[in-house]
Amino acid sequence: MYYILEVTCPTLLSGLFEDAIFLLQPVCTLDSKLLAQKLRSLNTSHAPGAHFETFKMPQNITSKDNHANSELGLEEWPCSKAGIDSALGLATSQWNPGPLGRAISSGSRLDIQASQIERAELVPKTEIKLYHRRWIMLFLFSAVSASNAFMWLQYGIISNIFMRFYNIDSFAIDWLGMIYLLTYIPLILPVLWLLKNRGIRDVILIGSAFNCIGAWIKIGSASPNMFLLTFLGQFMCSVGTVFILGIPSYLASVWFGEKEVSTACSIGVVGNQLGIAIGFLVPPILVPNVDDMDELAHHISIMFYITAAVATLLFILVVCVFQERPTLPPTQAQATARSIPPEQYSYTASVLRLLRNRPFILLIITYGLNVGCFYAVGTLLNRIIIEHYPGEEVNAGRIGLTIVIAGMVGSLICGIWLDKTKTYKQTTLAVYFMSLVGMIVFAATLSLGHLWVVFITAGALGFFMTGYLPLGFEFAVELTYPESEGTSSGLLNCSAQVFGIIFTISQGKIIDRFGTLAGNIFLCVFLLIGTVMTGLIKSDLRRQKANMLAKAAAAKQMSGQDYGTTTLISNPQTPPSQA
Repeated sequence: MYYILEVTCPTLLSGLFEDAIFLLQPVCTLDSKLLAQKLRSLNTSHAPGAHFETFKMPQNITSKDNHANSELGLEEWPCSKAGIDSALGLATSQWNPGPLGRAISSGSRLDIQASQIERAELVPKTEIKLYHRRWIMLFLFSAVSASNAFMWLQYGIISNIFMRFYNIDSFAIDWLGMIYLLTYIPLILPVLWLLKNRGIRDVILIGSAFNCIGAWIKIGSASPNMFLLTFLGQFMCSVGTVFILGIPSYLASVWFGEKEVSTACSIGVVGNQLGIAIGFLVPPILVPNVDDMDELAHHISIMFYITAAVATLLFILVVCVFQERPTLPPTQAQATARSIPPEQYSYTASVLRLLRNRPFILLIITYGLNVGCFYAVGTLLNRIIIEHYPGEEVNAGRIGLTIVIAGMVGSLICGIWLDKTKTYKQTTLAVYFMSLVGMIVFAATLSLGHLWVVFITAGALGFFMTGYLPLGFEFAVELTYPESEGTSSGLLNCSAQVFGIIFTISQGKIIDRFGTLAGNIFLCVFLLIGTVMTGLIKSDLRRQKANMLAKAAAAKQMSGQDYGTTTLISNPQTPPSQA
């Protein structure tokens, strides 16, 4: 094995190559103290940054050559035959710059026994720190997400009341929910570009603003002839969700440590689920099914005023409180991601790389199938329950609440489990399979005539189907590191919206023609397909590898030892502070 020590020294080998690299055989007897002194002097003079390169050892440099030169000092070695041959080899080699601080070798292989990873990504040791205010950022975002999710379901859960109030059919009411899904598809790529170029604060600020504007527009629609205005308000809120829905994994990676990132992502997802839960529970309470249209309009306007007030308060808090990112990164993986120069990042190239990542493509499809089924069930739940239990609008909302609360518990448990075990594929596959089982049991118990049984089976369905959401986000981050977390989660959500629209329309038509059992069987078939495809995903946990390598390198540097493979010398710089 060879030891590769790199410093930036343009003059060391008389212009033969710019980045001087010393190749030392283990049998060499170079004085270690002299070497250390020389490296320190070079380091002080030239102050190299975090620029790492490696190259394949020239085949003509043999152990005999190095043994013959083993008594040479550091200054004489470059002039020896081995040193000159090495320099010429470097001068004519194909350099492969690594913008992420990677150790890259076109032909060689790094063999680090501690991690058993064939191709290592070694980064300079950077100071990391966790800030207490990370929890403020997380819970503020979760509140904004909850507000937006509430407005998605405030029509569908009392669809029969709004159908009578606006004198429209069920398909029009369904579109008040599906507009959230449809808007996401064409807008997600521009929003992802904005996230990468402007940052998380601006994205959440814009999303919160659209949410607030849409809520205030709805206030003017509390009249039977104002359906188009209420649709416009819902459309504005749906634009806001494009800026919000894919943020949890990105925010967790930017603010939270390695041992809590999955839990933080789960909490971000739970915020959205909390809004859905409130959307199932509150509208049936605030808007009772009364015959008097004026009284009904009054109840609807109260609901709209409350949502507008909450959305406005949250928008003000985002403006005043939310920060872009911490001064110091929370993990070495995040430090590596920060080291990418903006001019070297191509958004289009990043998306294309993701679309060529086969495991990620499989995850996009399976995530869309699972979450699309959840969207369809959430949108059509009132119709599903009312068909079997007429007049139970309030209990339909409570069943929806049960689904989401159980899912919130499932999300948190799955997040904590991932932080403890890092078993991303195994957990994702198990939860996906149980989502299929839960859907089958829920469909089978709807017609039994016992509402309490439906509560139990709906809770089991929600625990696994909603608990899958953070698993998909975190698994995607692992499969696509070091690509932006926002980009991967945005593509997952785009898939979910596409399948959500297809499943909602299809299941609605099937229910109208064949009944709820046929509609639920339709969803079960696609959940089965998704389960099989999840089993085919190759588990390549790239972010975990990066963190493991950074830890191992730091431990060896502190102990004064080496791996017996590749050692990189650099001066890591502290990331700039962000307000």
